[in-house]
Amino acid sequence: LMAGGQSLGPMLNLRLAQPSLLVDVRGLPELAEVREERDHVFLGATITHAAIEDGRVPDPTGGFLRKVARGIAYRAVRNRGTLGGSLAHADPAADWVSAMAVLDAGIVLQGPDGERVVPASQFVLGIMSTAMGEGEVLTGVRVPKLSPKARWSYWKYCRKTGEFAEAIGAFIVDPERNVWRGVMGATEGAPVVIEDARALDPAAVAAEAYEPGTYEHQVHAVALQRAAAQLPA
Repeated sequence: LMAGGQSLGPMLNLRLAQPSLLVDVRGLPELAEVREERDHVFLGATITHAAIEDGRVPDPTGGFLRKVARGIAYRAVRNRGTLGGSLAHADPAADWVSAMAVLDAGIVLQGPDGERVVPASQFVLGIMSTAMGEGEVLTGVRVPKLSPKARWSYWKYCRKTGEFAEAIGAFIVDPERNVWRGVMGATEGAPVVIEDARALDPAAVAAEAYEPGTYEHQVHAVALQRAAAQLPA
């Protein structure tokens, strides 16, 4: 299945992916649906990064979604790239993979046995590997509504603008909902979720994925440090 094609297109060009059949789902209205529920907002899978960046869909996070969307690649990519496509592609360096994990969003899947919701922290299993079953389609994301007093930060390191991140650090602090979550993203697999980040040790968290003293360990520890430093008081 393809909507924006901003991830699959380059893979086809480089012969890294050679599917026997492509199905364009961009025109399906059900996949562009937006619904506001009691404790979350449902954003359909084919909503573009640009639509989020421009505020054309609700942002229940007080600006976090817009911040993340604004930093994805280039505007031309954001105009066509989609939320669901990015998540289903499951590149560990993709922004929405880390952002939805730190938000504890729900990934909505539809398949032969009906609908199910997978927590974003459990959706990406590894590099381009997800919890989607045979015949399932990612139809949208349930983004939790943060309280008015919630605080957040998102910091990523790229060698130049538009490239995929080498390291991501993100935090959501929402005491009214008892949330103190952090994420170390752009790893070699699934993002590392820190459920209680109040006593954060960035070096120790980075050591869960990388050998201490290596470049990868240092850059991920720094990403967490800088994201923590950017949290509003």
